[in-house]
Amino acid sequence: MKYVNTGVVFQEIPDETTLSINISNCPCHCMGCHSEYLWDDVGMPLNVMSLKPMLDEYGKDVTCIAFMGGDAEPREVDILAAYIKQAYPHLKTAWYSGYSDISKEIHLKNFDFIKVGPYVQRLGGLDHETTNQRLYRVEDGKNLVDITSRFWKKRWEE
Repeated sequence: MKYVNTGVVFQEIPDETTLSINISNCPCHCMGCHSEYLWDDVGMPLNVMSLKPMLDEYGKDVTCIAFMGGDAEPREVDILAAYIKQAYPHLKTAWYSGYSDISKEIHLKNFDFIKVGPYVQRLGGLDHETTNQRLYRVEDGKNLVDITSRFWKKRWEE
């Protein structure tokens, strides 16, 4: 598994300051994707050895680590999330998957948040009430609570 870049973001996970890790070799190829550069198998290896320096550098400044992609190798994403849970227990973990269903190779106990669903241009992203995508908070390592509506603007705010 490889990653192309990282960034500290504030909108991917509600109420979290997140280190977003953009994983390449995306098999989904969603029409209208804003990250087509992640479709190819490019970038640097993403494993515990490359992840540890990122966590050491950003671990005091962020509250969550989000794996953006990794659908080609969900087992590897799960292994890295388990590592974070063990070595950096103060950090939350998230996974953005372009598939509609969570891979059987993912263990919910390793994640605090999971987003599922391909980007469907006519339905919009998480910030549209019409979206097919869903962001779940994982409770007790096994229950999924849909928090997608946290991205929707209230009519009185507009």
